[in-house]
Amino acid sequence: MILSPARSKDLIKIIEARHHDPFAVLGPHHDQDNVTVTAFLPDTDTASLNGELSLSRIEGTDIFEWSGPASQLKTPYFIHRKNSQGDIYQHYDPYSFSPQLSDFDLHLFSEGRHWHAYRFFGAHHHEVDGIKGVLFSTWAPNAERISIVGNFNQWDGRCHPMRVRGHNGVWELFIPGLTEGDLYKFEIRNRDDGSLHTKMDPYAQQTELRPGTASVVAAKQQHQWQDQDWLSRRAESDWLHEAHSVYEVHLGSWQRDANGEFLDYQAMADRLVPYVKHMGFTHIELLPITEHPLDASWGYQTTGYFSPTSRFGTPDQFRYFIDQCHQHGIGVILDWVPGHFPKDNHGLARFDGSALYEHADPRQGEHQDWGTYIFNYGRPEVTNFLLASAMYWLEEFHIDGLRVDAVASMLYLDYSREEGQWIPNKHGGRENLDVIAFLQQLNTVLHQEHPGCLISAEESTSYPMVSRPTHMGGLGFSMKWNMGWMHDVLHYMQHDAIHRRFHHDSLTFGLLYAFNENFILPFSHDEVVHGKGAMINKMPGDEWQRFANLRLLYTFMYTYPGKKLLFMGSEFAQGSEWRCDGTLDWYILQYPLHHGMQSLVRDLNHTYRDLPALHRYDFSPQGFDWIDCSDQEQSILSYVRRDGEDYIITIFNFTPVPRENYRIGVPESDQYQIVINSDSHHYGGSNIENVDVFETEHIAWSDQPYSLTLHLPPLAGIILRKVAD
Repeated sequence: MILSPARSKDLIKIIEARHHDPFAVLGPHHDQDNVTVTAFLPDTDTASLNGELSLSRIEGTDIFEWSGPASQLKTPYFIHRKNSQGDIYQHYDPYSFSPQLSDFDLHLFSEGRHWHAYRFFGAHHHEVDGIKGVLFSTWAPNAERISIVGNFNQWDGRCHPMRVRGHNGVWELFIPGLTEGDLYKFEIRNRDDGSLHTKMDPYAQQTELRPGTASVVAAKQQHQWQDQDWLSRRAESDWLHEAHSVYEVHLGSWQRDANGEFLDYQAMADRLVPYVKHMGFTHIELLPITEHPLDASWGYQTTGYFSPTSRFGTPDQFRYFIDQCHQHGIGVILDWVPGHFPKDNHGLARFDGSALYEHADPRQGEHQDWGTYIFNYGRPEVTNFLLASAMYWLEEFHIDGLRVDAVASMLYLDYSREEGQWIPNKHGGRENLDVIAFLQQLNTVLHQEHPGCLISAEESTSYPMVSRPTHMGGLGFSMKWNMGWMHDVLHYMQHDAIHRRFHHDSLTFGLLYAFNENFILPFSHDEVVHGKGAMINKMPGDEWQRFANLRLLYTFMYTYPGKKLLFMGSEFAQGSEWRCDGTLDWYILQYPLHHGMQSLVRDLNHTYRDLPALHRYDFSPQGFDWIDCSDQEQSILSYVRRDGEDYIITIFNFTPVPRENYRIGVPESDQYQIVINSDSHHYGGSNIENVDVFETEHIAWSDQPYSLTLHLPPLAGIILRKVAD
């Protein structure tokens, strides 16, 4: 067979896995009534089409051809081949199929407006002309060639080169015969320097169990959802005025099995959901369960933005977990990381040999604190990737919301950088305008598509209007973590009680801005690691005082304006810092002080949920009035939480000195009773007694028309409510 120079050049590129357009060479090619079929078949002795038409080897190569009348070739055709050991294989030719991705999908993606890009990117079960297989696609505009490599082709990049679609950098290939569980990666050859990069699928919906790093062809969803009532209620919810108390959980270290191994999603649901329901939390917030490389990790080094980590089970098992939460009235928030990604060679980093998902300039593309890359938010395909990831978790897994990690690091171009290490925006400012546009788009789309979903920002600066609507110029988040309040209050509590009168404004300052945003009050995982100590060990004094202080702090948090968040273990005063490679010290619940702390948090949760005055106006000044914020000499605070005509009264003694016959102003001449006393013996307190019912006196006090007196316990918070008629 005599080959033209052009033909020889094309075949050499196929053999060397360098051809940009393998479909121009491989598969059937018609010339009027005749057809030539070309196939590249390594490790093949003989081959035929449909077991009938013999393929001839081009001498000295693994390329086989057949030419003849088109009428002789029955389509779709399969290749029947035998290797030198006599093993027989049979498969439909991937290069006999036409393009499968629609031009409309590709157009939307190139504009950054395909909210459901995960439905065609990645690996998906697909059927063409009755032939079942898997359709692969990825985005890599700087690739010369991309191949699918996997356990089905001995990870040989010559076997399944992909088709490029136009000029938008999208590649696709339908491989018949593949099925769920097959392992794969993309082998990418850079067009500029010829370097090879073997990568996980950015859109993979399942990944290989570590230490493997391959992507997995995920099984079709089998889980039958039973949470339609929950989703309907969520869509119609008035979440701004509802109780919202979050239990933050790291699944790998909450509990483990008897052998110290991870619980899978199903076992976790069977243990965690009853516990959270009993404790009265409204939501579980999961530290990232998106796939990440290391077990000894918090999960923030994300490599799989569409993959629930395989270390806890399958995607369907994760669906079971979510479904169980919903059926028991518990929402699920996912910690989501769009601010940076790791430099692991098998992940997104330099995906096609160039800075694709990340900025090329290290002044914009590298996070100095964490040794990671920063997404290029000015590229529509990249923001589309992130937005599709967010949409995926809400739509395919019924997640109720996202906590967006490290928003401050995204918003500011000079975040953690010295002068000369960052590039100002086009106006000369430090704000990242591309990030602002992305976050506004993200929140607008998610709230439109999933009414009732809650998107919260971990944002630690005074950036304005984080939780205000985008049409008003805000970022559009549902809520923002109140990091200022958290730091001020913890700083105050760490002072010995004798010095607290000098820092009284740390407790009161937060009310100056408490209603500027929709705030969550977080005592999160970040506060119990890296030498900061467990919550109980932040408190000063002897053992009794430390527990009393922590009970006081929690009572203060649950009555203060804002939604609530508490990291696992803090509810029973875990004694040691959190270790992601261990488990919580559940055994300490046998000790009365720890058990009492757990009981208090449970009662605070239920009280917060049961009394609308404590949550209806968490975000509005109409739900709060000071009674006395100026008793700094005795370190006592008191205020009213309101829901229209209904209200509760709170009073806090931040010293270990009991205050007998302490007078407090009240708004009405009524009878009052104690709802919560953090000093109760039920919680491990000193149980200083008070009367069952307090009678008011017509004595004006603290700008209130009436007042009453009570015995104020040491280091304690008290919640009072009018006695019901």
